[in-house]
Amino acid sequence: MDYPIEVVLDAKMELGEGPCWDWRNNMLYCVDIEGKKIHMYNPSLNKQKVIKLDRQISAIVPSAKQDTKFVITLENGFHIIDIEKNELEYIADPEKEIVDNRFNDGKCDAYGRFWGGTMSVNNKPQHAALYCLDVNGEITKKVNDLTISNGIAWSGDNEFLYLIDTPAEKVIRFEYDLKTAQLGNAKDIIDFSEEPGFPDGMTIDREGMLWIAHFGGGRVSRWNPDNGEKIDEILIPAPNVTSCTFGGRYLDELYITTARSGLDVEQLEQYPLSGGLFKVKLNIKGLKANLCNK
Repeated sequence: MDYPIEVVLDAKMELGEGPCWDWRNNMLYCVDIEGKKIHMYNPSLNKQKVIKLDRQISAIVPSAKQDTKFVITLENGFHIIDIEKNELEYIADPEKEIVDNRFNDGKCDAYGRFWGGTMSVNNKPQHAALYCLDVNGEITKKVNDLTISNGIAWSGDNEFLYLIDTPAEKVIRFEYDLKTAQLGNAKDIIDFSEEPGFPDGMTIDREGMLWIAHFGGGRVSRWNPDNGEKIDEILIPAPNVTSCTFGGRYLDELYITTARSGLDVEQLEQYPLSGGLFKVKLNIKGLKANLCNK
């Protein structure tokens, strides 16, 4: 199906990622990993604010406790940032001994725990993991032997956690206990090996369908996790599509991040909007993003 695509920020992000919609104030937050920036976009005013950091930032989630604070993952683990004071508070780095890994995608579950995964910067297979930062500050390794821990989503009833391991070209579904944060049986539910590009970031809509960004594939696709079938896709005028999330006052707008990183001069000339933040109005609604209780 054809959808009208709007460029809301021609931000020229090197590696745009981690879009998160704060439904309390109708703000969109995303990060530029390689650019070491936080982008904050106010659609009602069509204005943005950018915060520059000293380290690469890979994920951001608003705090449920204070409007100006966010839980983020930097190269060196979990932190809290106060965007008004521009102050960082270090929490912990569960992989401080693994020098060639960095944190990647991350989100919060419905209890407010922050789940963040890592990746090998040298593409070492099965060298990364998925961690859970609990509201009491305890960090637990939840999934081993990943290469690039990427898109995360939970089913609307919180019975399942979905996870992407990008080089494996698959989506894994884990049984999930929200009360204890325990993962149960794992099952590969979506095979991406015949798709253009690689699976990157991911979100879920109210109908329980998964939306997956294609890095190197120039699109976002919609999938049924129950049978592994692709339902729809939206072509984006940027090859490296990194992630997506539902936003807007009615959660019927899909915000999509992209990257310039990895493209040569000819590709950047062909796709000048690469690194931009895009928006697509849909007749499907998403779920509210979970805030962090840390």
